[in-house]
Amino acid sequence: MIKNGVLIEDTFAEAFGMRGTRILITAENLKWAYHAAHALTGFATSVIGCGVEAGIERRLDPSETPDGRPGASVLIFSASSKELISQVEKRVGQTVLTCPTTAVFAGLTEGDAIPLGKNLRYFGDGWQASKVIDGKRYWRIPVMDGEFLCQETTRMVRAVGGGNFLILTGNTSQGLAAAEAAIEAMRHVRDVIMPFPGGVVRSGSKVGSRYKTLSASTNDAYCPTLRSVVQSALPNEAGSCMEIVIDGLTEAAVREATRVGLEAVCARGRDAGVMAISAGNYGGKLGQFHFHLREILS
Repeated sequence: MIKNGVLIEDTFAEAFGMRGTRILITAENLKWAYHAAHALTGFATSVIGCGVEAGIERRLDPSETPDGRPGASVLIFSASSKELISQVEKRVGQTVLTCPTTAVFAGLTEGDAIPLGKNLRYFGDGWQASKVIDGKRYWRIPVMDGEFLCQETTRMVRAVGGGNFLILTGNTSQGLAAAEAAIEAMRHVRDVIMPFPGGVVRSGSKVGSRYKTLSASTNDAYCPTLRSVVQSALPNEAGSCMEIVIDGLTEAAVREATRVGLEAVCARGRDAGVMAISAGNYGGKLGQFHFHLREILS
């Protein structure tokens, strides 16, 4: 398949089942809501080394939040329920509770209940107070700028992590421009995040390593400097490969984000240095979700 001069390789992205949640962070203004959201989602690019994958889903207008203030919607994913529960509590406690004027609320109404403010309330040292409104319990924890308001629980659902596609271009500048165009378009899709810095990965990995202590290592088939010494997957003219990884609350959301991103890259076309689009998989043996590029674009 050729689209605007770009070869769409006949391959698929292989993604995995994960556990995911959404939380809503509000504050006196959007600036402070984003301070908390950025801190909470820091060091959360890959479960390989970070425990969770997290990112800001979108900005929230006051009309969309429980307390009528501006905010941010954050998605957090992990490979296990236990790890997700632990990370949510730690991250909210260290980054949202500590951030001036913030409050935190559940972003999902279905799924398994997990603690949000349920244990953080003990920071109030006995001065915390609760109230049930419309069947939902909220905690008010005294802090030095007034009170920290937090909903007792949020919800955890089965989700999809590791959707991806690879952008092969003539050089790094062309690859970055194409990736940025894809991310800009994909940010309009609900229920997904692209967890790496700016949404883009330059250090794609393969399973395993020649070093026994590592479970993953550089994806040498797509490293242009190794073209002459490995079995390269790059076209002869390609000098760069950028990867975009997608996590979503549903398979449909990951599929739609993939489609939107692919369309944006193809819109730049061969004239902008985009040669081909590929994807990472493990032969279909590890992940239960397969996103076939040509099928998605057709």
